[in-house]
Amino acid sequence: MTKLDVHIFEIPVENISELDKIRKKLFIRPLQLKDYKAFNANSFMVRFGQVDLLRQTNDWLVGAEGRNIAKVSLMLADGQAQTIVIAGLDRPQTIFYTAANDSSEGASVGPGIFGLRIKAEKIPGSRGVCDLVAYPVFSPPTKSSIPQLDTIGKLREFPFTSAAFGLKMSPGDFVFLAPKENVSDQTSLGGLFFSNPQGGLFFSKAKSPEYKSAVRIFLLVCTGINY
Repeated sequence: MTKLDVHIFEIPVENISELDKIRKKLFIRPLQLKDYKAFNANSFMVRFGQVDLLRQTNDWLVGAEGRNIAKVSLMLADGQAQTIVIAGLDRPQTIFYTAANDSSEGASVGPGIFGLRIKAEKIPGSRGVCDLVAYPVFSPPTKSSIPQLDTIGKLREFPFTSAAFGLKMSPGDFVFLAPKENVSDQTSLGGLFFSNPQGGLFFSKAKSPEYKSAVRIFLLVCTGINY
């Protein structure tokens, strides 16, 4: 069993350059990307850190007017995947993305759920460590009690594996997942995943609270492994 806390932050779009501070302080190793060029082309950026940098990363996000809008605690059995919902798609639409062969593609999806799928697997012969893989995914509406319909639903899923990343994780390790740049277009993979054009109310020490467009940042923190 892998225990994972996923913290979802939002910061105002105008402060997106503040993410560079965090990017430079965290690490690329031991992260692995399925396709480096496609990952970047989709405006995804990911970094790795350990427990000694977690509080500082949180402080940097708060300093960028960040607010923690959600915390999701996952308990992942060996080989099990769970999906964190990012957006509900209430009608059919096309999501445009860069595929692993560097070509521009469009996935016709919806209605259903767009989210981040996370899967953990134990490593034979190793204790206190797991292999973790995550990628954006579209899923059709909730599971059916009729097995045949459930199978058809899974066939209609669309995994955006060109934006997949993986690593070996131990308790105290964390992953910082953020936009490489602001993409507000809600028909693009990066825009739909990270951008919140409607934004929310942000509180600044210097100014009165105001509504601003926002971008999402994800912190995936490993809190325990029992294998």
